[in-house]
Amino acid sequence: MVVGFNHNVRHQGELYHVQTEDGGLKNPHILTLLYRGGTIVASRKTSYADITKSEQLEKVVEDLMKEQHKEMLRRLKEGAFDELIASRFAAPATPAPTNAEPPSPAPPPDAAKPVRQDVPVTKKEPSLDDLILSYLTGEDP
Repeated sequence: MVVGFNHNVRHQGELYHVQTEDGGLKNPHILTLLYRGGTIVASRKTSYADITKSEQLEKVVEDLMKEQHKEMLRRLKEGAFDELIASRFAAPATPAPTNAEPPSPAPPPDAAKPVRQDVPVTKKEPSLDDLILSYLTGEDP
């Protein structure tokens, strides 16, 4: 019996965690949570109380869990939570410090500036998380 699924996935430069769990026969529901930094961004709970007498309950519940987990990953990737995330995780305005010292004077124009060095770019292999996500969503990594 599958107890749950967990995946970490990057979206717009931030790391998210998707977790899907089965509550078992005493609590017959599937719960999927989307986290960012330990904070729940979204959730979905599906009851399967009406099918607990099914002959192939384990297989049916596993399939329901997979689909619900993939749906949360797809919705994140498609931007369904972007507005909610932006409002919930907006950076708070930093208040101006009191009794602050005046800013340092700008360096003289002839001060040495760092020289940019070009670094060759190498193609990065997809991570295991990227491969799993592409498998679950049916898209290329």
